[in-house]
Amino acid sequence: MLQITPLERVALQLLASGAATNGLADRLGMDECELETSLNALFARMGVTGRAEALAAAGRRGLLIPDDPAHDLFGGYENELHP
Repeated sequence: MLQITPLERVALQLLASGAATNGLADRLGMDECELETSLNALFARMGVTGRAEALAAAGRRGLLIPDDPAHDLFGGYENELHP
């Protein structure tokens, strides 16, 4: 089973919400180049080549957290990044 970090899980959730690269990088506290490098490494581990394929694979593997008010994209995930 593929193990992902809390940061990778949040990145996938934000991608699923439609976040643009610059907004995603800002939310995760990294620059866009670092984000792209991290995403490409994650996609390679997942065996996918792009965002849409990664999100489909993440959904199939149960890596995405279903809509849950406790994990809204503008609050709940911050606790997973910075416990």
